[in-house]
Amino acid sequence: MNKRVLGRTGLLVSEVGFGGEWLERHPEEESIELMKYAHSKGINIIDCWMPDPKSRDIIGKAIAEDRANWYVQGHIGSTWQNGQYVRARDMEHVKPAFEDLLARIGGGYIDLGMIHYIDSEDDWNRSMNGPFIEYVHELHEKGIIRHIGLSTHNPVMAKRAVETGFVEMILFSINPAFDMHPATENLDDMFGEYQENLAGIDQERVELYQLCEEKNVGLTVMKGFFGGRLFDAKTSPFGVAFTPVQLIHYSLTRPGVASILCGYDTKEQVDAAVAYETATDDEKDYASVIAGAPLHAYMGQCTYCGHCKPCPMDIDIAMVNKFYDLAVQQPEVPESVREHYLALNHQASECIGCQSCETRCPFGVGIADRMVKTAELFGR
Repeated sequence: MNKRVLGRTGLLVSEVGFGGEWLERHPEEESIELMKYAHSKGINIIDCWMPDPKSRDIIGKAIAEDRANWYVQGHIGSTWQNGQYVRARDMEHVKPAFEDLLARIGGGYIDLGMIHYIDSEDDWNRSMNGPFIEYVHELHEKGIIRHIGLSTHNPVMAKRAVETGFVEMILFSINPAFDMHPATENLDDMFGEYQENLAGIDQERVELYQLCEEKNVGLTVMKGFFGGRLFDAKTSPFGVAFTPVQLIHYSLTRPGVASILCGYDTKEQVDAAVAYETATDDEKDYASVIAGAPLHAYMGQCTYCGHCKPCPMDIDIAMVNKFYDLAVQQPEVPESVREHYLALNHQASECIGCQSCETRCPFGVGIADRMVKTAELFGR
């Protein structure tokens, strides 16, 4: 299993992870065995937003023998009240819920202490002013949570989290359909009608991915499969079906993304996700699926899919395009972006303008022209 650095946390996480919310569907021993099976395949990061005791117990027992080699995203503000999940900010519920999580997960710490689920301006203000955020910082200062994260489905809130300076990573919902949807404070909107709203990748999301890359804030991915809707042409907003490997590759080609956390019911589903690690370029190819769909609006946008390879000058075109996009969003080229660009083995100035890459681009990107602009921008 390939590992990626999760932003400023420095943690090396498996690029395919484990979303734990389905664990409670099954008998405890069955779910524990499933988690151990996933770990044997190299998966080392799991998200535990769930407040119910059964899910937390399963995770704690599954990782107990190898706690140091698991990274847990544990949520602060996800509470269990009268047998129901409740998102809370009041400390009479938040503190005991987190202490319960800490006790059931074991080890005396949580790797990634997640500020749970902020999608609205009102909730941001409630969470970031007063005892809730003070508690988060207190946990961090004591080493009880080793890193501070935040979960959201709204790119506006995610960008605000990046700008705080103390949020080191974000759990964010990413898939090709969500990427076309404008920012919203209501998650249900993301699952609504798409056919009249196809307008390419939403600019707020473009800016978020670029900001995360620039500020070194890592992203982990939830809802990468759009609740399974993208597996069926009848329910896919594109009118075509994707495979798990294609959707995993889509998420992992977004700037800033370190890991996609998939939900599993069976070992076969784990195998289908982990198959990404040995998949061919053709099997990973989401771009041709999108470009061949009856419904899409990605033309002219680089999605960093890598279809442009190979280049006769061995330029990593997707990475050059990524750094160009990062740079032009700012008044001046950020030094971090410049350094990453100059560290590439070959720069845009080496492009000979053959345009062979353009014949392979599914989205009609004017790559040769972008190479010229990139060389001018970076001076190489």
